[in-house]
Amino acid sequence: MAHLKKGCLQIYCGDGKGKTTASVGLAVRAAGTGMKVYFCQVMKDGRSGEVEMLKKLGVNYHCCGERLGFFWNMTEEQKAAAARLYNQLFDEAVKTAAEEDYDLLVIDEFISAYNHGFIDQKKALHFFFNRPEHLEVVLTGRDPSDELLELADYISEVKMVRHPFEKGIRARKGIEY
Repeated sequence: MAHLKKGCLQIYCGDGKGKTTASVGLAVRAAGTGMKVYFCQVMKDGRSGEVEMLKKLGVNYHCCGERLGFFWNMTEEQKAAAARLYNQLFDEAVKTAAEEDYDLLVIDEFISAYNHGFIDQKKALHFFFNRPEHLEVVLTGRDPSDELLELADYISEVKMVRHPFEKGIRARKGIEY
């Protein structure tokens, strides 16, 4: 499998359901064509339904393994722990993707971690500017910063029009996670 000549930076953002689903779909498509795929989830614990299937497809999957909660509910200790974990996860993902010649790097929920300072912003921007030319990168999350939007080649916004949560229907295994 030949590498892409030019990898792009994609952002899946917005307040609707489907950002992770879209990134998983792209990972499946890439793996199905023989591309080498690294899929990283920050702010998630690895219990979502897509994880086992991605692994079965040969996707290199990593997450922090812990759910530390939402930013607004975190103690200062939890925020410090999150910053350590998410920076380690990011560092390992970008190092491995670059050194082991990956074709696609997905960092799910990157934007939230970036916005809350859980990932070193200067280091992240440096990587995005200097990533291997053939490496496609996908970032997901809500409210991307202006500097991330400026870097992006693709920006897809998922807008919530209606959600079952509004009717009191809780997240369902296999559908929302």
